[in-house]
Amino acid sequence: MTKLQLLKKIAILESVNDQLSTEVSYIDKLMRLVGFAEGLVTVKATAHEILDKGLQEEQLEEDEDM
Repeated sequence: MTKLQLLKKIAILESVNDQLSTEVSYIDKLMRLVGFAEGLVTVKATAHEILDKGLQEEQLEEDEDM
């Protein structure tokens, strides 16, 4: 790639990064407004807890079927 092509690619990537960063900040703010105290941090922790609990329940159901 030429230097000009690389500079154009960098500009595109910086623009995409700015858009994504803005979107993540907006979603974080929305999550705080609906009750997730630490925004996305709390959402991720909650999701992990739900998945872990779901996996545990699936394992219990499988054990009961045996």
